[in-house]
Amino acid sequence: MEGSYAPWNQTDASGKIVGFEVDILNDVCARAKLECKIVAQDWDGVIPGLTAGKFDIVMDGMSITEERMKTIDFSIPYASSPVAFLADKNGPLANLSNSGKMIDLSKDDAESKAALDTLRKELTGKNVGLQVSTTEATFADKYLKDVANVHEYKTTDEHDLDLMAGRIDVAFADTTYFLGTLAKPDAKDLEFVGPQFKGGPILGPGIGAAFRKTDKDLQDIYNKALKAALDDGSVSKYSMQWFKIDITK
Repeated sequence: MEGSYAPWNQTDASGKIVGFEVDILNDVCARAKLECKIVAQDWDGVIPGLTAGKFDIVMDGMSITEERMKTIDFSIPYASSPVAFLADKNGPLANLSNSGKMIDLSKDDAESKAALDTLRKELTGKNVGLQVSTTEATFADKYLKDVANVHEYKTTDEHDLDLMAGRIDVAFADTTYFLGTLAKPDAKDLEFVGPQFKGGPILGPGIGAAFRKTDKDLQDIYNKALKAALDDGSVSKYSMQWFKIDITK
C-alpha cells in the first residue's frame, strides 16, 4: 500500500496506515488465519516490488486490467469505482460536456465514441494532471496525449495541489479518491466535471488485490476469505465507513 491514497489507504497522525483496504486486509487475514504485515511502498514501485518478492500482496486501489494481468494475477474484485475529472467550478472546464454521465467503455458503442470525441475536443490544449502508472495514465495515453498537455505526478496529492493552485486545468483520478479530496476545506471551489468512465480493457471490471502468478495457493486462500467478507456484508460496512457509499456493488 502507498499509505497516501485516502480513503483507500492513508497514513494517520501517528504514522499508522489506515483506510478501507486496511480494514479489508485485516478482516481477510483474520478469517484466513494469515499473519499479515502492512508495508508502505510508493505507487510506481508496487508491481515491481511484488514481482521481486518484496511483499506478497498489493492492495492499493488497483484496477484489474488486461495489461496488468500479463505480469500479475488478481483476487476477485472487492470494489468498483469509475474514473472522473475534477476542476475549478469557476474555471475554463467547469462546463465540460456530459457532466454526470457514466460511459461504459466495455460497450464500445456510438455513445462512448461520441463522448470520447467530445472530451478530446474540449481538452485540446488543456493541462491534465494524473498519477503516473495508473489506469488514468493508460487512458490518457490512448485518448488524450495527442491533444492535451498531460502532467504525470508521483502521488495524487501532488496533482490535487497543482489543481488548487491553478497550475493544471483538470485532474483525472478515481471517483472515490476525489470524494476525499472534495471533503477537504481547501477544495471548496472544486467539482466533478465531464463524464465518468468505467469498464473496457483499460479500466477493467473492478478493483482487486494483486498477487504474483506463482502464488496461486495464497490467492485461493485470500479469495475464499474475501468472498466470505463480501457475502456477509463486512466489506460493504467498511465501504460505508470510509466512503459513505457502498462501492462493492
